[in-house]
Amino acid sequence: MSNQLSAAEQALRDAAREYHRSPVRGKISVTPTKPLANQLDLSLAYSPGVAYPCLDIQADPSKAAEYTARGNLVGVVTNGTAVLGLGNIG
Repeated sequence: MSNQLSAAEQALRDAAREYHRSPVRGKISVTPTKPLANQLDLSLAYSPGVAYPCLDIQADPSKAAEYTARGNLVGVVTNGTAVLGLGNIG
């Protein structure tokens, strides 16, 4: 039994490795969604500006999806012991 890979399988492996490596490693980055170029931007993003959406959310918790990233997030729960399809390689 041969352990050689077909050209197509080797090409897929190489492409997958490059996909995860370049141009930036990984698949997720954290970047601002709002401008943060000056004092006004910072005042709107943080104190005192953040207080107003917070008060709206306190009054109506459904507003969290309107003002925060809540509607764009997904949770992944794992115990870290396995990689899907590869077993216990953690």
